[in-house]
Amino acid sequence: MLKKLYIILAFIFAALPLAAQNDQAVSFELKLSKQKLGINERLRVEFAMNQDGDNFSPPKFEGFRVLMGPLQSISSSWVNGVRSYSKTYSYTLAPKARGKFTIGQASIVIGGKTYKSLAKQVEVTAAVDKPSDQMTVDDVADESLHLVAEVSKTRPYLNEAVSVVYKLYVSPSISVSNYIPLDNPKYNNFWSQDIPVSIRNAKNGTYKGKAYRYVILKRVVLYPQKTGKLDIEPLSLEVTVDVPTNKRDFFGGRIYSQTNKTVSAGKRIIDVKPLPLEGRPADFSGAVGDFDFSVTTSKKRLNASESLQAKVEVNGKGNLKLFQLPEPNLPSSLEVYEPEFNEKVRTTLAGSQGKVSNSYTVVPEFKGKYPIPPISFSYFNPKTEEYITRSSDEIVINVLEGPTNGSLGTVPSAANRQTVVATGDQFNFIKIKPNLTTIGTHYFVGTSRFWLWLLLPLAFIPIAILLRKKREAIAGDVAGNKIKKANRLARKYLSASKKALGDKDSFYVALEKGLHNYLKAKLKIETSEFSKDKIDTLLSQREVDSATKDGFIGLLKNCEMARYSPFSDVQMQQDYDKASEVISYLDKQL
Repeated sequence: MLKKLYIILAFIFAALPLAAQNDQAVSFELKLSKQKLGINERLRVEFAMNQDGDNFSPPKFEGFRVLMGPLQSISSSWVNGVRSYSKTYSYTLAPKARGKFTIGQASIVIGGKTYKSLAKQVEVTAAVDKPSDQMTVDDVADESLHLVAEVSKTRPYLNEAVSVVYKLYVSPSISVSNYIPLDNPKYNNFWSQDIPVSIRNAKNGTYKGKAYRYVILKRVVLYPQKTGKLDIEPLSLEVTVDVPTNKRDFFGGRIYSQTNKTVSAGKRIIDVKPLPLEGRPADFSGAVGDFDFSVTTSKKRLNASESLQAKVEVNGKGNLKLFQLPEPNLPSSLEVYEPEFNEKVRTTLAGSQGKVSNSYTVVPEFKGKYPIPPISFSYFNPKTEEYITRSSDEIVINVLEGPTNGSLGTVPSAANRQTVVATGDQFNFIKIKPNLTTIGTHYFVGTSRFWLWLLLPLAFIPIAILLRKKREAIAGDVAGNKIKKANRLARKYLSASKKALGDKDSFYVALEKGLHNYLKAKLKIETSEFSKDKIDTLLSQREVDSATKDGFIGLLKNCEMARYSPFSDVQMQQDYDKASEVISYLDKQL
């Protein structure tokens, strides 16, 4: 008797935390289809709870007329041994007058306790042209889907960077399942640089004062090459849209209708201002931005016939790829080779930034001092709206040893200098001591290479024996091979769902498809109707144990429930792990 009493007390104490947990988890809330509506529209009011209750008491709905309700819907499921329950009372109301009204508190008794919902306010405005309950699926899609081209500047200067970001705004009331570009814009009269969008993540934002989700589809930086009003052609997309209807399924979830809509970003006009003529330097070559300028040499002291590198470099932010670098004015006694152009430029939405340079190879022929006079570089800064000129310092090249030039006293003009074209490595000096060796006869037999090639194959014999034993051990591990095979199957059929972890809709669509494809491949059947009852029958015929069968069908139920209920990232990860485990168990039994 005493032993039975201990058992009963143990069950009571074990149930107390669970009961407390259930009390804390009870939720009873009011949900409105909209908080602002026209007097000719309808309002849907729902009272939802996550545990069954009695004695439901609705509010009076002052200012509204009840057209329908209460309609009761119940949803219940088991996921990994955890019960999920939902019960909803819904009403359809029509406003009686304009103004602000309060949907009062409703009450319900759950587990002997009374719970009340929070009151919410609704604003009724003048009649709208087209009430929401009379709008078609296409009407809802038109109002809830917008493609916008956001332009950073509408009145830039010539050759000033302009960024264009194409955003697709989607109302939270609908969802987009696919889109196809129909017409990509051609940027005539612009130098354009695309900025790839590697990951398209939805973000929260506003469009015309309303809350929307948006995704960035395309980014491009433009440099106008012509003044006046220039057109940016629109981007057009064909979008597949899922729009919720007023119909409900068996579990109380909304039924969605799918439609295809063509959206366009619209043509944008950029009014390009010309660069001012006042104060324009004579050496201005079209650079627009904010830059630094320098002229450097790799060495300043050398001998005749040796070479040095003279570099003319511009770095900063602006149209780095759209102007000419100034050329140094070198004495004609210096041989100058064609410059090597280098650029390290990256493009962001703010424009191009980095550096460009010309590197000249210079070879002096005679002994002496050769000055490289200063050169200047001019650019227009659109922020300060003024021209800026930067000049380099004078550089003196001192040639220490070499033949003298009788006419060195005067430096010839650069117009008489001849440019030398490089054809290869031309500056190797003649070796005075070549360290040559006598040509003799060499024998291969008896050398170290001979013995190496002779004994090397023998070293591979023990390696081959070890590899063969390892293959035999792997082949003999029957249980391990089955586990590896099952894991490969799981990765094969669940790879798409693993990539979609974090995106509830995509994850559960891929998971359900992977489970169906695995079962079809394993049972070697082809069918378009693959219900849970049929799966239960097929697995029972194959004598699959009940735990594995229930786990497989439970996953399919989760995939269906995910369309109508919120699922967390933790729940998605658990369902993915469960799917891998179920496929492994099924593969052993089928």
